[in-house]
Amino acid sequence: MKEKVEELNNILKGKSAEEVIHYCINEFKGKIALSSSLGAEDQVLTKMVVDEDPSTRIFTLDTGRLFPETYDLIDRTNKTYNIKLDIFFPDYKQVQQMVKEKGINLFYESKENRKQCCHIRKVEPLKRAFKGLDAWICGLRKDQSVTRFFSQLIEWDDTNELVKINPLIDWSEKDVWNYIHEHQVPYNTLHDHNYPSIGCQPCTRAIKAGEDVRAGRWWWEAPEHKECGLHIGKPAESDAK
Repeated sequence: MKEKVEELNNILKGKSAEEVIHYCINEFKGKIALSSSLGAEDQVLTKMVVDEDPSTRIFTLDTGRLFPETYDLIDRTNKTYNIKLDIFFPDYKQVQQMVKEKGINLFYESKENRKQCCHIRKVEPLKRAFKGLDAWICGLRKDQSVTRFFSQLIEWDDTNELVKINPLIDWSEKDVWNYIHEHQVPYNTLHDHNYPSIGCQPCTRAIKAGEDVRAGRWWWEAPEHKECGLHIGKPAESDAK
């Protein structure tokens, strides 16, 4: 499967996001899913995937620490497209043990603690969600952060041994919002209150004018480390040296 990445990049070079989704859903029929964080990009992809084939799996992760607005969006998305998002939860025993040992808000105390929390609440449930798949679709864009600059349209996900498809990789933030407004795509109302990137409630804040779009995620850490473990790609040059 890994050898297909270069072939797919050649076939799909210059294609629209809709064309990429059409090709990949048919190429990986029954073995592909959209992994949605319920962010603006993933809401765009949900619309495109449902338009192409409403039977395609779409799942999201409930970490147990989400915003009320995010839960509301799950409900509105299901009703808008007449679907039922698959929701994966963390193992409660692992969460209980972590909280007992390190406290409920352990992530503020060290990068190691934060990564442990992300691993238990996100990475482990994602592995369960990926079972039986050959490929997954996600909403990465190159201009979201320095950690995503080297991402490609089609990648090989070494961690999960899956083909990773990024249909919006070259889209701008403006492209995303133009699509949302044009197609009346439901979105998280926190976006209207300076929350461009939304994750768990205690690890997300509104950003100030002029700040990077992901400045509100894990704001106490350096920008080059702001990933939860779901998207691990090539390092920036400064990190590789």
